[in-house]
Amino acid sequence: MWVSVALVAGCATTQQTERVAKIDPFESINRAVFTFNENADEYVIKPAAEAYQFVLPEFVRTGVTNFFSNIGDIFVAVNNLLQGKPGNAANDIGRFLVNSTIGILGLFDVATEAGLEKNKEDFGQTLGVWGVPSGPYVVLPLFGPSSIRDTAGLVVDIKTDFILNSNQLNHDQKVGSTVLRVVNQRANLLNASQLLEDAAFDKYSFLRDSYLQRRFNQVHDGNPPLSAD
Repeated sequence: MWVSVALVAGCATTQQTERVAKIDPFESINRAVFTFNENADEYVIKPAAEAYQFVLPEFVRTGVTNFFSNIGDIFVAVNNLLQGKPGNAANDIGRFLVNSTIGILGLFDVATEAGLEKNKEDFGQTLGVWGVPSGPYVVLPLFGPSSIRDTAGLVVDIKTDFILNSNQLNHDQKVGSTVLRVVNQRANLLNASQLLEDAAFDKYSFLRDSYLQRRFNQVHDGNPPLSAD
């Protein structure tokens, strides 16, 4: 009996090793970047987010979140069109118009209350819908978990980012807006990050597997096939 158990355990370990080698061939480099990101978060980003959360009341932080989310709906709509989902794109455009007017430049999310649900699409997902495989898992400095496909998508997302590419904002305004967006996003994740710290035995592996599974589900709109992409 114990011999059988040992053989099964050995097979499972071998399969897991082969799986990791396939999805994460750059693991040693990724773990080094992961450690860098963890230190940057611990000593810079997280303290800034905690101070931000302490100083600003919740309704102000919610307004900031809604403002950036409203701008993002434009590009969500573009990606939905590229993915062949005109109905969702119309929903996104409707959200932007409603929140930009009645919602006062997006500070209030009136569209959700009106039944226009928030979609989350980016160019990495669009590439996935087009059939581009995920490729190996990578950890990007400061940006965190990604893949070869999503890294390519991120480049396009950055090149089309309204804040970063606006002719109406000078350099300092772009930097200030970007810092505000990052700190606000991190503040929104403070509780979740604490739960992760408490629950994950190997935080790196947990984040990698969670990220890849989440992206797989997003590409397939929550209804993925049995085989991985």
